[in-house]
Amino acid sequence: MAVFDINSMIITGTLFVIFGVFLFFDLFKRNERYGYLAYIVALVPVNFLWFLQFDVLGVYMILFILWNLCLLRDLFGVSRKNDPKEINDILLYLVLGVIIQIIITAILPVSIISMQTNTMPYGFFYFPDIYTAAYGIELWVNDTILLVFRITASVLIGLVIVPLLVDLRDEEVPLPVFVIIIGLFILPFLYLSYIWLPQAMGVLTFLMSVLLFIVLLIITRSGKEVKKKK
Repeated sequence: MAVFDINSMIITGTLFVIFGVFLFFDLFKRNERYGYLAYIVALVPVNFLWFLQFDVLGVYMILFILWNLCLLRDLFGVSRKNDPKEINDILLYLVLGVIIQIIITAILPVSIISMQTNTMPYGFFYFPDIYTAAYGIELWVNDTILLVFRITASVLIGLVIVPLLVDLRDEEVPLPVFVIIIGLFILPFLYLSYIWLPQAMGVLTFLMSVLLFIVLLIITRSGKEVKKKK
């Protein structure tokens, strides 16, 4: 149960304001790239909520919403003509944010035992314990939060995959490179499969990998195509 008093509410609100500053950093027109730090700054308010014993699944739901806002902002920036943003920079900071959050899950719950509530250790890392051994939903899980969590996680991965596919469109990509590209998406596909259908996680991941393979075949070129003579 979350413990909110006036002090924690003010701190939480202030932390979200700080995130908002970095989210809309470009509006200050300082010609600096600190806006990318929003992916990392987003970790501060959500982990403070976790410290306050806010619903741990709700914590990740909020984190994914914040990251989705960052991605929408940056993907809009990619398409602009003046000083466009690079997809590589966007992914770099997003991946950095993910890595830092994973590290946090191995440190804070060990130091603050109350943060282990409704979590399960995967090695050294504590993540929400959503499912029972029989793949049923745990009793503590709020169905509405779970649904929004699933949707926001799916949108997050979609906002990463779609721009990359657009960037690869009509590019020369040899077939062996497909294996590397698909390999990069195995973990996101596994995660999506787990949160939506854990009992079929393996086969669902395989299906999504095959679909990605087909999409890559459609949108890319081998570079060996022979142009027909008119």
